[in-house]
Amino acid sequence: MQKVIQVFADEFNQMKKIYITNTTLPAGAAFRMKGKRVTVTGYTKSKKVMFQGSAAEQEAQRWANDSENKLPKQEKTSTRRNDGLPAGFEHWSVLGSDEVGTGSYFGPLTVASVYVRADQVEAITNLGVRDSKKLTDPEIIKLAKKVMADCPYHIVNLNPPLYNEKIQDRSQAALKALCHNLALSQVLTKIKPAVPDAILIDEFEQPRTYFKHLRGQDPVIKKNVYFRTKGEQAHAAVAAASVVARYYSLQMMDQLSEEAGMTLPIGAGHVVDEVAARLIRHHQDLGKFAKLHFTNTAKAQQLARSNR
Repeated sequence: MQKVIQVFADEFNQMKKIYITNTTLPAGAAFRMKGKRVTVTGYTKSKKVMFQGSAAEQEAQRWANDSENKLPKQEKTSTRRNDGLPAGFEHWSVLGSDEVGTGSYFGPLTVASVYVRADQVEAITNLGVRDSKKLTDPEIIKLAKKVMADCPYHIVNLNPPLYNEKIQDRSQAALKALCHNLALSQVLTKIKPAVPDAILIDEFEQPRTYFKHLRGQDPVIKKNVYFRTKGEQAHAAVAAASVVARYYSLQMMDQLSEEAGMTLPIGAGHVVDEVAARLIRHHQDLGKFAKLHFTNTAKAQQLARSNR
């Protein structure tokens, strides 16, 4: 069980004197006391205090009522979520997943799943982990290495040949669902006997349709599963998964570019068509580098013929 409350500075300092630190402090924490039935962790910057264990609710209640009455109205309402996730979700221990490469003609489809414990959330957030699309490549490399060193993770990577094989009898959304489910199941196995408070998938499909795609799979991860667009804003675990997936995808793109003898661009615009046409003229197999079901394939073939 877990409960998170927010207090004023004077109350925070009082709690620090009561809950004497007796175990390792996570990054960003001012105190952490581990008892038989409850562990209490207070975070310096946010003045949020997390209670974990069978007596979490009872211990938090000692402070919660007074704190809620003293907090300004706007601060109380700011803790309410408008996305349907439970209150305090951003502080939970969460297994998150995200994917990259679905809109890019060249390169793999890469799905990553990362488990961020409650006592790691603030540290991961303070690193600057966020949506990988908003980070530079050097930032992604640095952050991903830190995340992979500190958090259990799994990557499912479909390089173009395997992607082209698997996409034959299913939609891209169905293929992504299979990859997310596999990545999640692998991390759940790695962290046993620990169980996350929740699982959060960066939403690319309606939940009902997502689970339809998984019919016949074993196992199907569905307990305590939430879906949110822009999931990286809802929990650090999805942001971390986004960064790890992008990092691995960048590595694969470098490898594929080396094999092709030219830089393979990201995206699906006209520049991509021109590079694909060059590969065709150089008698390269597009299927080694690209997702062939994209319309770029036909455009590249036409360009290659017209430029001969």
